[in-house]
Amino acid sequence: MALLYVFIGIIILLVLILKKLDPMLALLIVAIITGILLKIPLEKVMASISNGIGSTLGGMVMILALGAMVGKLAEDSGAAKKIVYILISWFGFKNIQWAVLLTGILVGIPLFFNAGFIVLIPLVFTIATATGLPKLYVGIPMIAALSVTHGFLPPHPGPVALAAIFSADIGKILFYGIIISIPIAIISGIIFPRLIIDIKHIKRVVANAEIKEEAGLPSAVKSFTITLMPIFLIALGNIGALIFHVQLQHYFKLLADPTFALLLSVIVILFIIDTDIQTAMGSCVVGVKNIAMILLIIAAGGAFKQVLIDSGVGEQVKEMAASWHTSPLFLGWALAAVLRITLGSSTVAALTTSGMVIPFIHAGTSPELMVLSIGAGSLMLSHVNDTGFWMFKEYFGLTVKETFKTWTVMECVISFLGLVGVLSLNAFLK
Repeated sequence: MALLYVFIGIIILLVLILKKLDPMLALLIVAIITGILLKIPLEKVMASISNGIGSTLGGMVMILALGAMVGKLAEDSGAAKKIVYILISWFGFKNIQWAVLLTGILVGIPLFFNAGFIVLIPLVFTIATATGLPKLYVGIPMIAALSVTHGFLPPHPGPVALAAIFSADIGKILFYGIIISIPIAIISGIIFPRLIIDIKHIKRVVANAEIKEEAGLPSAVKSFTITLMPIFLIALGNIGALIFHVQLQHYFKLLADPTFALLLSVIVILFIIDTDIQTAMGSCVVGVKNIAMILLIIAAGGAFKQVLIDSGVGEQVKEMAASWHTSPLFLGWALAAVLRITLGSSTVAALTTSGMVIPFIHAGTSPELMVLSIGAGSLMLSHVNDTGFWMFKEYFGLTVKETFKTWTVMECVISFLGLVGVLSLNAFLK
């Protein structure tokens, strides 16, 4: 019966979102309604909501805020654009898809999906015009890379929020996420567009193509430092903690802490960019403002998650799954996929799923792999209730049918391959 009430709550959530109510308000309303339906005393419902908001934001609010600062500094300094020109010069126009894919991965780590999309899409169109290649042929590698980093890699909101909920190690999430992200990005970003877009009949001018680099961009060293500094510090800290003497481990563990690594990155970037401190601080403020609503949605999602946990629904799901002989990793992926298809928002789908599968973390399942499996499920079958669907459609000038055949199929490929990658890693680690 409890699961029926949860289902009713999700239906109400869907209706509210379809009616264009803000996801934060919708999640809070549904958290209260679901708690009442599950016969939790009203004062305890509100206590669960407060605890859920505090426990969820407490572990990740600074990571997201500092990550947003790094991303905005990378955008405003021109470092993201510089990396595009650098990789084009390295790969050449004959391998332009690989250059765009790697750009999407490197830029997608510090920049959130929407910001990365806006920054890189003009350059994609410039490349397509210069080479005579279809925009989709050049653009899908970039979009696939941004989607993969959004779903699997910190400091993006979904992985960071789930890490806080499941008490997972962000360093491990980053390491495992990179392992599965690279082959997924190649398949969905390189192989997939080559299968659906025929370029044999197109007279290409690749050999003579040329793109003039914008003036005033930072150097190559500065650009890569700005975009990759947090990843480098976290990786260095984790490696150092494993190989150095115990007395040095404390320092490397501090370096591996995501909050410290991002804070140190912001400080270093402020010293190396060719911008006065007041302008740079303005960029940081704008970066944090841009994620304010994301933080509130995550907070409300954490509230709904806590109501589900306190109701004991998760234990019921665990008992049911035991009779199905289903892997908790597959169950997390499947629930997130269903909620993503229903609700549209990958972040809302991931947070709602977490409240139902959290008991499995205590059953020997890796919390880091559970984060990645839910992240993969939350990317499944993006369609008309997802803003990303419409961004892709409008920028590339596609019909709805064409968007389903390109964007939606690409997201399904990423989701399925993410599940395969997580299950393969799980088998290897065991």
